[in-house]
Amino acid sequence: MRLACLQENLKRGLALAGHAVAGRSSLPVLANILLATESGRLKLAGNNLEIGITALVGAKVDEDGAITIPAKLLSDLVGNLPNDTVELEVDPRTQTLTVTCRGTKANIKGIDADEFPAMPTLGNEPVLAYIPPELLRKVVGQVVVAAAAENTNPNPILQGVLIRLTGTQATFAAIDGYRLAVRTIELPEPVAHDAELVIPSKAMAELGRTLGDSETPIAMSITPNGGQVIFHSETVDFVSRVIDGKFPDYERFVPPASNTSTRSVISTAEFSRAVKRIALFSQAAGNIVTLTMERGDGSEPGRLLLNANAAEIGESVEAISALIDGDDGKLALNVRYLQEALGAIDTDQVALETQTPNSPGVFRPIGGDEYLHLVMPMRIP
Repeated sequence: MRLACLQENLKRGLALAGHAVAGRSSLPVLANILLATESGRLKLAGNNLEIGITALVGAKVDEDGAITIPAKLLSDLVGNLPNDTVELEVDPRTQTLTVTCRGTKANIKGIDADEFPAMPTLGNEPVLAYIPPELLRKVVGQVVVAAAAENTNPNPILQGVLIRLTGTQATFAAIDGYRLAVRTIELPEPVAHDAELVIPSKAMAELGRTLGDSETPIAMSITPNGGQVIFHSETVDFVSRVIDGKFPDYERFVPPASNTSTRSVISTAEFSRAVKRIALFSQAAGNIVTLTMERGDGSEPGRLLLNANAAEIGESVEAISALIDGDDGKLALNVRYLQEALGAIDTDQVALETQTPNSPGVFRPIGGDEYLHLVMPMRIP
């Protein structure tokens, strides 16, 4: 292999593919990045067997070839090169990559590209769906926060994000037993066929970072055996394994809107600032924040009271104006879950729907996305 490319393009491609490089692995090749020529461009790929990322970089290719090189060493070297043309040449006999740029010349020992795990490509498989990249990035941010962490829940299916495709809609959902996040989006065109799959939440988070800034719709496809899903853009391919198992019937946890006894409409920014302040106290009180909804009496508007009482450090009370529809209500929530629910809503106002102190709180944006974030209650001391 012999080619030349710009340092800034090579650096960006290595950064993208590097997100899929294994930190620790019994297979040394998984700590490497694959460099290969493809259709007159340089292909850079990382694969940790959970996800795989392939980035294509413009290059002047004089000779085709492939090699895998330690990812950190190559990325650090390229990152410190001047913004100029970088020449790459592989000696297939010694499996050595020579990197040349201005006065710098480095030889790096690699591993044969044949040892690098093969990754599926879009190939001849029909595209299942097209997803606008800006929507994909937003959806990921709204949903992944509700997926279970590996160290808190051993159930792999709860560590994933459900993607349900039907008609012209895609629904994304995550649930960890304490909260639920669901977002439905309209697709630019109907899906090839209805489908349902669960992707690890870590992979979804990486997907949002990797493809969220693409300029064209992301093509989504599933491998014939259903074990992997492919997201394809013009310059990047993202592959993730699919979690085997049945996702919970999350819809049964969502209280019907007709059963809501109290609906509070609050300024999202004001609510978020109040929660941030009261978290300073609730963190010393078992992370509990108590929400009290009080209706107005005609002359005074309704209000939402937030209270945190920590015996060791003191008590804090926040009062926010709110439009309260229905009965007065009370609810205790985990303050971190409350912060993350509000952080996923970008409309000016948010609605909090409650029934009883033992029922979940349901957060919905006002005048915005088809999104809900449900948080289970905590016991009020």
